[in-house]
Amino acid sequence: MSRLRRGGRATLRAARLFGHVCKGLWIVALRFPQLPEARQHAHVQAWALQLLAHAGVRLEIQGEPPRQGPMLMVSNHISWLDIPVLHAARHCRFISKSDVKGWPLIGTLATAAGTLYIERTSRRDARRMVQSMEESLQRREILAIFPEGTTGDGRKLLPFHANLLQAAVQIDAPVLPVGLRFIDGATGQISHAPSYEGDETLLGSIWRTLCADDLVAVVHYGQPQTAEGRDRRVWAQDLHAEVDRLRQA
Repeated sequence: MSRLRRGGRATLRAARLFGHVCKGLWIVALRFPQLPEARQHAHVQAWALQLLAHAGVRLEIQGEPPRQGPMLMVSNHISWLDIPVLHAARHCRFISKSDVKGWPLIGTLATAAGTLYIERTSRRDARRMVQSMEESLQRREILAIFPEGTTGDGRKLLPFHANLLQAAVQIDAPVLPVGLRFIDGATGQISHAPSYEGDETLLGSIWRTLCADDLVAVVHYGQPQTAEGRDRRVWAQDLHAEVDRLRQA
């Protein structure tokens, strides 16, 4: 496909994507207040699936998504696209840095999807978040974290921060390792089109994603595990190894 045709297709995808975001904001503002929580979750998952379709991204699921909570999912982090991909595979509540809440459009949608926010530089807020996560898990919810703490380049898995595992340790909740990767559907090779790391810009990442010919998001679920006497640091190292395996399998 020529660069001109690819650019035209990306522009059309961008227009559809913007319309879809506006539709999401409309649903959140006018319909969510009247819907029970389960229906809200279903809307979030359906909206995320449609977002991937508008962006030209196919979803492939390997392994078994969690059917119910309590469950804490831990995943590698590559792109802005990771959250809609995981929502499309199975609705969950993400733990996110607090400044996301103030982002135009995105913050509103993230809050509606049930995101829990943490001020990462505050130890007091970290303790509050551990308690909030415990309460959510005790309500049998499914939570998700990116323990790398930031997006990587997709080539090497960054070290895991162990602090957000504390809630699962304290109440002996299961943790589910998840491996994410993006591949070129034609070749099966890893695609770095959606990457958002280092000096890359968000708009540049979105544009490369929309220009991709056959982008496939692969979500590989592992097997749930409990701490079994491990402290959070040791468990984080073991989970790191398993997520690394899953994202390359």
